Amino acid sequence: MSHIIPRNVPSVEQNWLNDLANAISDPLKLLNMLKIDPTPWQKGLTAKKLFALRVPVSFVERMEVGNPYDPLLRQVLPLEQEFEVHQGYSTDPLDEQDNPIPGLLHKYHNRVLMIVKGGCAVNCRYCFRRHFPYQNNKGNKAVWQQSLDYIATQPQISEVILSGGDPLMAKDHELVWLLEHIAAIPHIKRLRIHSRLPVVIPNRITPTLCELFANSRLQIIMVTHINHANEINAALTTAMTQLKLAKVTILNQSVLLKGVNDSVTALTELSEALFDAGILPYYLHVLDHVQGAAHFFVDDQQARALMAGVINNVSGYLVPTLAREIGGRSSKTPLDLHLE
Repeated sequence: MSHIIPRNVPSVEQNWLNDLANAISDPLKLLNMLKIDPTPWQKGLTAKKLFALRVPVSFVERMEVGNPYDPLLRQVLPLEQEFEVHQGYSTDPLDEQDNPIPGLLHKYHNRVLMIVKGGCAVNCRYCFRRHFPYQNNKGNKAVWQQSLDYIATQPQISEVILSGGDPLMAKDHELVWLLEHIAAIPHIKRLRIHSRLPVVIPNRITPTLCELFANSRLQIIMVTHINHANEINAALTTAMTQLKLAKVTILNQSVLLKGVNDSVTALTELSEALFDAGILPYYLHVLDHVQGAAHFFVDDQQARALMAGVINNVSGYLVPTLAREIGGRSSKTPLDLHLE
């Protein structure tokens, strides 16, 4: 298989690193690029002090010029509501921040999650880890080795999940090291990678990365994070094709977000667009109750009604599981739809 995929050269990896370096961090610059009057949004723009703005230009190019309510823009634009403190919301909504081994979360019996890198290519305003202490969970080989040593002593673990931040913020040579060391643990069968980077910077799917996946003994699963059909373009579809040629299973998880995808039409179009791009809908999460994101909340009753509408509109294999994650639970919790 590897002979089909050309070997990487430094300039190829430099493409996505350049895209990353040129990401927008100034809300005024973002609004100016989209020809949106910043005046009504001034109070909210200071919310970047709570959680920095970061969005690659390639993602901005998919936003509608002149529309302050564009569903992609709403995911990244700092808003005044982020300063509100809501009862029932937490800086650690999934009880993850007391992990005894730095960079490692063992929440589920047969799988373990590694915080590979603390940074992301895009800062989503609803992120459940927007308050996570990444400074205590460094993304380097010394920390990864501690995780690997633990995993090697736990024979019930069959799957390693790479998360973050975003694990694909690691450079290709770092991922080569990490995958080789994970594959050397005999009881690990699968490697799952949760990443938004292929969505916002499709150039991240480099030939070296594909060759690495194609040649691994592990079953590789890439879980993209796409919330709206407008996020999917030709470059993303091409990247997904490259992954599939490298024997990677591709799934998607979304978050149900008020003002972004909280309609039957938006969710239906998302499922259809995902499958057209070679991605299977996997989970639709209700919002984790993280402080600063309450304005995205869609209640369970509405979530169930929306999912019922999606079920009526698409084939069964295009219906994601509606679920929430509850800290301390041994698995995600599907929401019963109570359909007649």
